[in-house]
Amino acid sequence: MESEGTEVMRKRMKRAVVEKDTMLGEGGVVEIVEEETETNPVVYEQMELRINDILEKIDRLTQLVSELLESGKLLLKELSNEFEERMILIHKEQMEKWQEEIKELKLLDASNEEVNSLLHNARCLLQNVHNDS
Repeated sequence: MESEGTEVMRKRMKRAVVEKDTMLGEGGVVEIVEEETETNPVVYEQMELRINDILEKIDRLTQLVSELLESGKLLLKELSNEFEERMILIHKEQMEKWQEEIKELKLLDASNEEVNSLLHNARCLLQNVHNDS
């Protein structure tokens, strides 16, 4: 089918070169004359319709790809923003947990220091009592 379309196009574009003598008798003048050939206009029209159909398909696909790219970019941007917000929230929550843990450790340390001081005082009293007896 493709070769038929090519052949029809060739027939439409075929030209004949005719050499004419001039009245002066020197050399010839070259004149290009289009040769009339019988072509099948129905085949040509069908080929044109198929070509136009393919071109329309190309346009629709191009439009679809463009729309998909734009929606993909938008979706990725939204996902990126959501990811960033979620990561910031996770970071903030973890930092608060660790700060609370640090606060509890400081309270525990202060309590241990207090108990240690009381124990030290108790030892000193016991040693003094033990030394006095």
